[in-house]
Amino acid sequence: MEVKTIVVGELQENCYLLISDKEAIIVDPGDEFEKIQKAYQTYNVKAILITHHHFDHVGVLEQVKTDTKAPVYDFSNLEEKEYQIGNFKFQVIHTPGHSKDSTTYYFKENHLMFVGDFVFQLSIGRMDLDGGNEMDMKRSIEKLITYPDDTKLYPGHGSATTLGFEKQYNPYF
Repeated sequence: MEVKTIVVGELQENCYLLISDKEAIIVDPGDEFEKIQKAYQTYNVKAILITHHHFDHVGVLEQVKTDTKAPVYDFSNLEEKEYQIGNFKFQVIHTPGHSKDSTTYYFKENHLMFVGDFVFQLSIGRMDLDGGNEMDMKRSIEKLITYPDDTKLYPGHGSATTLGFEKQYNPYF
């Protein structure tokens, strides 16, 4: 699986395009519809995954949904279990703390996680916004650290990191 990062909007949100053969999944279409559309236009978009519903992560969701006709998956219609969509197999992990609807997508075979604003390199998401909760965040981090250290974390902003690096250096872990 190939991962393309598309940095969009004033808040420099990371929208991701996951590619396997000619199929794709879009994660968090936050802004700049044309830029995102250009990235996915040659692929069969099988799904749109949302890590949480803050404006910078869903700003052009309706446009992308209309253009691709792909189903949208998020906290409201996913349980904590494994899913297979086209060529993509992933596990859903509910990770509240930054927001009540924070959802992490774990692609075990590829050692990848899309974490939204739950975890950043050497930091975690804000908990002072609507739906944020410090105890939920603590429980979500405790859940996250049970996964393999070589798991690559793709956050909603900033650079990708690994779980092992965060376990060793992130002061919030």
